[in-house]
Amino acid sequence: MKTTLPVGIIGYGACVPRPRVRTAAIAAAWGRTGAARPPVAEKSVPWLDEDTATMSIEAARNALARAARAVDPPKAATLVEDLRAVWVGTESKPYAVKPTSTIVAEAIGAVPWVSAADFEFACKAGSEAMQAACAYVGSGMAPLAMAIGVDAAQGKPGDHLEMTAAAGGAAFLFGAAGEAIAVVEASFSHVGDTPDFFRRQHLHYPEHGHRFTGEPSYFTHSLAASRRLLESLGRSAADYAYAVFHQPNPRFPRKVAKELGFGDRQVAPASVVDRIGNTYSGSSLLGLAAVLDVARPGDRIFFCSYGSGAGSDAMSLVATPRLPRARDAAPSVADYIARRLPIDDYGQYLRLADGVRRL
Repeated sequence: MKTTLPVGIIGYGACVPRPRVRTAAIAAAWGRTGAARPPVAEKSVPWLDEDTATMSIEAARNALARAARAVDPPKAATLVEDLRAVWVGTESKPYAVKPTSTIVAEAIGAVPWVSAADFEFACKAGSEAMQAACAYVGSGMAPLAMAIGVDAAQGKPGDHLEMTAAAGGAAFLFGAAGEAIAVVEASFSHVGDTPDFFRRQHLHYPEHGHRFTGEPSYFTHSLAASRRLLESLGRSAADYAYAVFHQPNPRFPRKVAKELGFGDRQVAPASVVDRIGNTYSGSSLLGLAAVLDVARPGDRIFFCSYGSGAGSDAMSLVATPRLPRARDAAPSVADYIARRLPIDDYGQYLRLADGVRRL
Protein backbone atom coordinates (compact mmCIF):
# COMPACT_ATOMS: atom_id res chain seq x y z
CA MET A 1 0.00 0.00 0.00
CA LYS A 2 1.37 3.38 -1.01
CA THR A 3 0.07 6.90 -0.47
CA THR A 4 -0.95 9.16 -3.35
CA LEU A 5 1.48 11.85 -2.20
CA PRO A 6 4.96 10.96 -0.87
CA VAL A 7 4.96 10.96 2.95
CA GLY A 8 7.61 10.73 5.64
CA ILE A 9 8.39 11.19 9.31
CA ILE A 10 9.50 14.77 9.97
CA GLY A 11 9.87 14.42 13.75
CA TYR A 12 9.89 11.73 16.42
CA GLY A 13 10.13 11.57 20.18
CA ALA A 14 10.18 9.01 22.97
CA CYS A 15 9.22 8.86 26.64
CA VAL A 16 10.09 6.23 29.27
CA PRO A 17 9.38 6.78 32.99
CA ARG A 18 12.28 6.81 35.45
CA PRO A 19 11.13 4.14 37.96
CA ARG A 20 12.40 0.61 37.18
CA VAL A 21 11.40 -2.42 39.20
CA ARG A 22 13.69 -5.43 39.20
CA THR A 23 11.82 -8.51 38.02
CA ALA A 24 13.80 -10.55 40.55
CA ALA A 25 11.93 -8.62 43.27
CA ILE A 26 8.60 -9.56 41.67
CA ALA A 27 9.65 -13.21 41.41
CA ALA A 28 10.82 -13.26 45.04
CA ALA A 29 7.50 -11.79 46.23
CA TRP A 30 5.72 -14.76 44.67
CA GLY A 31 8.19 -17.37 45.89
CA ARG A 32 9.73 -17.99 42.49
CA THR A 33 13.36 -17.61 43.46
CA GLY A 34 14.21 -21.07 42.17
CA ALA A 35 12.31 -20.68 38.91
CA ALA A 36 13.75 -19.86 35.50
CA ARG A 37 15.30 -16.43 35.06
CA PRO A 38 12.71 -13.72 34.26
CA PRO A 39 12.66 -12.68 30.57
CA VAL A 40 13.89 -9.15 31.41
CA ALA A 41 16.02 -7.88 34.30
CA GLU A 42 13.84 -4.84 35.04
CA LYS A 43 10.90 -2.94 33.64
CA SER A 44 9.75 0.68 33.57
CA VAL A 45 6.85 1.81 35.77
CA PRO A 46 5.01 5.18 35.74
CA TRP A 47 5.62 7.49 38.68
CA LEU A 48 2.59 8.60 40.74
CA ASP A 49 2.01 11.63 38.51
CA GLU A 50 2.49 9.80 35.20
CA ASP A 51 0.07 7.99 32.90
CA THR A 52 -0.41 7.46 29.19
CA ALA A 53 -1.56 11.06 28.73
CA THR A 54 1.52 12.62 30.33
CA MET A 55 3.86 10.24 28.50
CA SER A 56 2.12 11.02 25.21
CA ILE A 57 2.54 14.75 25.80
CA GLU A 58 6.26 14.41 26.50
CA ALA A 59 6.81 12.23 23.43
CA ALA A 60 4.76 14.63 21.27
CA ARG A 61 6.77 17.64 22.43
CA ASN A 62 9.99 15.80 21.65
CA ALA A 63 8.70 14.98 18.17
CA LEU A 64 7.81 18.63 17.54
CA ALA A 65 11.24 19.75 18.78
CA ARG A 66 12.99 17.43 16.34
CA ALA A 67 10.68 18.45 13.51
CA ALA A 68 11.46 22.12 14.13
CA ARG A 69 15.15 21.29 13.72
CA ALA A 70 14.63 19.13 10.63
CA VAL A 71 12.40 21.31 8.45
CA ASP A 72 13.23 24.63 6.81
CA PRO A 73 12.79 27.72 9.07
CA PRO A 74 9.51 29.01 7.56
CA LYS A 75 7.92 25.59 8.09
CA ALA A 76 9.27 25.30 11.64
CA ALA A 77 7.32 28.39 12.65
CA THR A 78 3.97 26.84 11.63
CA LEU A 79 4.32 23.21 12.75
CA VAL A 80 1.57 23.24 15.36
CA GLU A 81 -0.64 25.45 13.19
CA ASP A 82 -0.35 22.94 10.32
CA LEU A 83 -1.00 19.92 12.55
CA ARG A 84 -4.42 18.53 11.62
CA ALA A 85 -4.49 15.25 13.53
CA VAL A 86 -3.34 13.97 16.92
CA TRP A 87 -4.02 10.28 17.33
CA VAL A 88 -3.06 8.20 20.38
CA GLY A 89 -2.84 4.41 20.29
CA THR A 90 -3.05 2.78 23.71
CA GLU A 91 -4.77 0.05 25.70
CA SER A 92 -4.28 1.75 29.08
CA LYS A 93 -5.81 5.20 28.73
CA PRO A 94 -6.55 7.04 31.99
CA TYR A 95 -10.28 7.46 31.23
CA ALA A 96 -12.65 4.69 30.15
CA VAL A 97 -14.85 7.27 28.44
CA LYS A 98 -12.87 10.38 27.47
CA PRO A 99 -10.21 10.61 24.79
CA THR A 100 -6.54 10.89 25.67
CA SER A 101 -5.88 12.55 22.31
CA THR A 102 -7.73 15.75 23.21
CA ILE A 103 -5.61 16.12 26.35
CA VAL A 104 -2.45 15.78 24.25
CA ALA A 105 -3.69 18.13 21.52
CA GLU A 106 -4.54 20.79 24.11
CA ALA A 107 -1.18 20.44 25.86
CA ILE A 108 0.85 20.92 22.68
CA GLY A 109 -1.29 23.83 21.48
CA ALA A 110 -2.88 22.07 18.50
CA VAL A 111 -6.54 22.80 19.36
CA PRO A 112 -9.14 23.56 18.18
CA TRP A 113 -8.79 22.89 14.45
CA VAL A 114 -7.48 19.35 14.71
CA SER A 115 -8.79 15.79 14.47
CA ALA A 116 -8.29 13.88 17.72
CA ALA A 117 -8.98 10.21 18.37
CA ASP A 118 -7.81 7.26 20.44
CA PHE A 119 -6.87 4.07 18.59
CA GLU A 120 -7.25 0.57 20.00
CA PHE A 121 -5.75 -2.66 18.71
CA ALA A 122 -3.82 -4.10 21.65
CA CYS A 123 -0.08 -3.66 21.08
CA LYS A 124 -0.37 -2.32 17.54
CA ALA A 125 -2.66 0.59 18.33
CA GLY A 126 0.28 2.94 17.79
CA SER A 127 1.16 1.59 14.35
CA GLU A 128 -2.52 1.81 13.37
CA ALA A 129 -2.31 5.51 14.20
CA MET A 130 0.88 5.74 12.12
CA GLN A 131 -0.80 4.25 9.07
CA ALA A 132 -3.78 6.56 9.48
CA ALA A 133 -1.45 9.57 9.77
CA CYS A 134 0.35 8.50 6.59
CA ALA A 135 -2.97 8.24 4.78
CA TYR A 136 -4.19 11.60 6.12
CA VAL A 137 -1.11 13.40 4.84
CA GLY A 138 -0.66 11.20 1.75
CA SER A 139 -4.19 11.93 0.53
CA GLY A 140 -3.66 15.69 0.78
CA MET A 141 -6.18 16.12 3.60
CA ALA A 142 -3.60 17.52 6.03
CA PRO A 143 -0.10 19.04 5.95
CA LEU A 144 0.87 17.25 9.19
CA ALA A 145 -0.52 14.44 11.35
CA MET A 146 0.82 13.00 14.60
CA ALA A 147 0.65 9.35 15.67
CA ILE A 148 1.49 8.23 19.20
CA GLY A 149 1.82 4.73 20.66
CA VAL A 150 2.13 4.56 24.44
CA ASP A 151 1.08 2.35 27.31
CA ALA A 152 1.30 1.99 31.07
CA ALA A 153 0.83 -1.75 30.81
CA GLN A 154 -0.22 -3.95 33.70
CA GLY A 155 -0.15 -7.63 34.43
CA LYS A 156 -2.22 -9.32 37.12
CA PRO A 157 -0.16 -9.69 40.32
CA GLY A 158 1.46 -13.11 40.25
CA ASP A 159 0.82 -13.61 36.53
CA HIS A 160 3.80 -14.07 34.22
CA LEU A 161 2.75 -10.91 32.32
CA GLU A 162 3.69 -8.97 35.45
CA MET A 163 7.33 -9.80 34.65
CA THR A 164 7.34 -7.78 31.42
CA ALA A 165 4.36 -5.34 31.33
CA ALA A 166 6.00 -1.90 31.29
CA ALA A 167 5.45 1.78 30.50
CA GLY A 168 6.62 4.09 27.72
CA GLY A 169 6.04 5.04 24.13
CA ALA A 170 6.88 7.23 21.17
CA ALA A 171 5.36 9.86 18.90
CA PHE A 172 5.85 10.38 15.16
CA LEU A 173 4.97 13.50 13.18
CA PHE A 174 4.17 12.78 9.52
CA GLY A 175 4.43 15.31 6.72
CA ALA A 176 5.57 15.76 3.13
CA ALA A 177 8.45 13.50 2.09
CA GLY A 178 10.48 16.49 0.89
CA GLU A 179 11.00 17.63 4.48
CA ALA A 180 11.17 14.20 6.11
CA ILE A 181 13.91 12.65 8.21
CA ALA A 182 12.67 9.24 7.03
CA VAL A 183 10.51 8.63 3.95
CA VAL A 184 7.77 5.99 4.06
CA GLU A 185 8.07 3.74 1.00
CA ALA A 186 5.08 1.44 1.55
CA SER A 187 3.16 -0.53 4.16
CA PHE A 188 1.04 -3.66 4.48
CA SER A 189 -1.22 -5.06 7.20
CA HIS A 190 -2.28 -8.61 8.06
CA VAL A 191 -5.09 -9.37 10.54
CA GLY A 192 -7.10 -12.35 11.77
CA ASP A 193 -9.45 -13.13 14.66
CA THR A 194 -7.10 -14.84 17.13
CA PRO A 195 -7.95 -14.88 20.87
CA ASP A 196 -4.44 -14.76 22.27
CA PHE A 197 -4.83 -11.77 24.61
CA PHE A 198 -7.93 -9.87 25.74
CA ARG A 199 -9.64 -8.02 28.57
CA ARG A 200 -13.39 -7.96 28.95
CA GLN A 201 -15.21 -4.86 30.15
CA HIS A 202 -15.01 -4.25 33.95
CA LEU A 203 -12.05 -6.59 34.40
CA HIS A 204 -8.93 -4.97 35.82
CA TYR A 205 -6.33 -7.10 34.07
CA PRO A 206 -5.98 -8.73 30.65
CA GLU A 207 -6.17 -12.47 30.13
CA HIS A 208 -4.11 -14.48 27.67
CA GLY A 209 -4.49 -17.73 25.78
CA HIS A 210 -1.06 -19.23 26.39
CA ARG A 211 -1.10 -21.73 23.54
CA PHE A 212 -2.03 -19.06 21.00
CA THR A 213 0.64 -16.52 21.98
CA GLY A 214 3.40 -17.56 19.57
CA GLU A 215 1.55 -19.60 16.97
CA PRO A 216 -0.89 -18.78 15.47
CA SER A 217 -0.60 -15.24 16.84
CA TYR A 218 2.68 -13.32 16.95
CA PHE A 219 4.67 -15.31 14.40
CA THR A 220 1.86 -15.93 11.90
CA HIS A 221 0.84 -12.30 11.65
CA SER A 222 4.30 -10.74 11.88
CA LEU A 223 5.73 -13.04 9.24
CA ALA A 224 2.75 -12.67 6.89
CA ALA A 225 2.75 -8.86 6.97
CA SER A 226 6.54 -8.71 6.64
CA ARG A 227 6.71 -11.12 3.71
CA ARG A 228 3.90 -9.39 1.85
CA LEU A 229 5.63 -6.02 2.19
CA LEU A 230 9.01 -7.39 1.07
CA GLU A 231 7.38 -9.12 -1.92
CA SER A 232 5.49 -5.97 -2.94
CA LEU A 233 8.75 -4.00 -2.98
CA GLY A 234 10.85 -6.77 -4.52
CA ARG A 235 13.18 -6.69 -1.54
CA SER A 236 14.86 -9.04 0.92
CA ALA A 237 16.26 -8.63 4.43
CA ALA A 238 19.69 -7.89 2.93
CA ASP A 239 18.37 -4.58 1.55
CA TYR A 240 17.83 -3.16 5.05
CA ALA A 241 20.25 -1.70 7.56
CA TYR A 242 17.84 -2.15 10.48
CA ALA A 243 14.75 -4.15 11.39
CA VAL A 244 12.20 -3.39 14.10
CA PHE A 245 9.58 -5.81 15.42
CA HIS A 246 7.11 -5.80 18.32
CA GLN A 247 8.92 -6.83 21.50
CA PRO A 248 6.74 -8.77 23.97
CA ASN A 249 9.94 -10.43 25.21
CA PRO A 250 13.55 -10.59 23.97
CA ARG A 251 13.10 -13.95 22.21
CA PHE A 252 10.12 -13.41 19.88
CA PRO A 253 11.47 -10.51 17.75
CA ARG A 254 14.84 -12.24 17.31
CA LYS A 255 13.14 -15.45 16.19
CA VAL A 256 10.90 -13.78 13.60
CA ALA A 257 13.82 -11.65 12.37
CA LYS A 258 15.96 -14.75 11.85
CA GLU A 259 13.20 -16.50 9.91
CA LEU A 260 12.95 -13.48 7.59
CA GLY A 261 16.71 -13.40 7.07
CA PHE A 262 17.61 -10.42 9.27
CA GLY A 263 20.84 -10.70 11.24
CA ASP A 264 21.45 -9.86 14.88
CA ARG A 265 23.27 -6.63 13.97
CA GLN A 266 20.22 -5.39 12.05
CA VAL A 267 17.87 -6.06 14.97
CA ALA A 268 20.07 -5.14 17.95
CA PRO A 269 19.65 -1.31 17.89
CA ALA A 270 15.88 -1.72 18.24
CA SER A 271 16.12 -4.10 21.24
CA VAL A 272 14.48 -2.01 23.95
CA VAL A 273 12.54 -4.75 25.74
CA ASP A 274 15.72 -6.16 27.30
CA ARG A 275 16.14 -3.00 29.39
CA ILE A 276 12.65 -1.61 30.07
CA GLY A 277 10.18 -4.45 29.41
CA ASN A 278 7.22 -4.70 27.04
CA THR A 279 5.59 -1.30 26.57
CA TYR A 280 2.70 -2.78 24.52
CA SER A 281 1.46 -0.06 22.10
CA GLY A 282 4.76 1.73 22.58
CA SER A 283 6.97 -1.33 22.01
CA SER A 284 7.62 -1.33 18.26
CA LEU A 285 7.43 2.48 18.13
CA LEU A 286 10.14 2.81 20.78
CA GLY A 287 12.20 0.35 18.75
CA LEU A 288 11.78 2.53 15.66
CA ALA A 289 12.73 5.64 17.63
CA ALA A 290 15.86 3.85 18.89
CA VAL A 291 16.84 3.01 15.32
CA LEU A 292 16.28 6.59 14.13
CA ASP A 293 18.64 7.64 16.94
CA VAL A 294 21.51 5.82 15.18
CA ALA A 295 20.54 5.44 11.49
CA ARG A 296 22.49 7.20 8.76
CA PRO A 297 21.12 8.92 5.64
CA GLY A 298 20.26 6.32 3.02
CA ASP A 299 19.71 3.50 5.52
CA ARG A 300 16.59 1.46 4.89
CA ILE A 301 14.57 0.55 7.98
CA PHE A 302 12.12 -2.35 8.15
CA PHE A 303 9.31 -2.00 10.72
CA CYS A 304 6.65 -4.50 11.77
CA SER A 305 4.31 -4.20 14.74
CA TYR A 306 2.08 -6.82 16.31
CA GLY A 307 -1.16 -6.52 18.24
CA SER A 308 -3.08 -9.32 19.90
CA GLY A 309 -6.48 -10.13 18.53
CA ALA A 310 -4.55 -10.21 16.12
CA GLY A 311 -2.65 -8.29 13.46
CA SER A 312 0.59 -6.73 12.23
CA ASP A 313 1.45 -3.54 10.34
CA ALA A 314 4.65 -3.65 8.27
CA MET A 315 6.33 -0.51 6.91
CA SER A 316 9.46 0.29 4.91
CA LEU A 317 11.32 3.56 5.49
CA VAL A 318 14.46 5.28 4.22
CA ALA A 319 16.47 7.74 6.35
CA THR A 320 17.24 11.11 4.73
CA PRO A 321 20.04 13.69 5.19
CA ARG A 322 17.73 15.69 7.50
CA LEU A 323 17.83 12.98 10.19
CA PRO A 324 21.22 13.73 11.81
CA ARG A 325 20.51 17.41 12.36
CA ALA A 326 17.20 16.64 14.11
CA ARG A 327 18.50 14.17 16.70
CA ASP A 328 20.00 16.50 19.30
CA ALA A 329 16.77 18.47 19.71
CA ALA A 330 15.35 15.86 22.13
CA PRO A 331 16.55 13.01 24.38
CA SER A 332 17.31 9.70 22.67
CA VAL A 333 15.78 6.38 23.67
CA ALA A 334 19.16 5.47 25.18
CA ASP A 335 18.99 8.65 27.28
CA TYR A 336 15.61 7.59 28.65
CA ILE A 337 16.83 4.07 29.35
CA ALA A 338 19.83 5.41 31.27
CA ARG A 339 17.65 7.83 33.25
CA ARG A 340 16.43 5.33 35.84
CA LEU A 341 15.27 5.18 39.45
CA PRO A 342 15.61 1.62 40.86
CA ILE A 343 12.63 0.17 42.76
CA ASP A 344 13.58 -2.89 44.82
CA ASP A 345 10.49 -3.16 47.01
CA TYR A 346 7.52 -5.09 45.58
CA GLY A 347 5.04 -3.17 47.77
CA GLN A 348 6.26 0.16 46.42
CA TYR A 349 5.97 -1.20 42.89
CA LEU A 350 2.35 -2.23 43.52
CA ARG A 351 1.52 1.26 44.76
CA LEU A 352 3.09 2.83 41.67
CA ALA A 353 1.42 0.36 39.33
CA ASP A 354 -1.97 0.70 41.07
CA GLY A 355 -1.77 -3.01 41.72
CA VAL A 356 -3.57 -2.81 45.06
CA ARG A 357 -7.30 -2.91 44.34
CA ARG A 358 -9.64 -1.45 46.96
CA LEU A 359 -13.28 -2.49 47.24
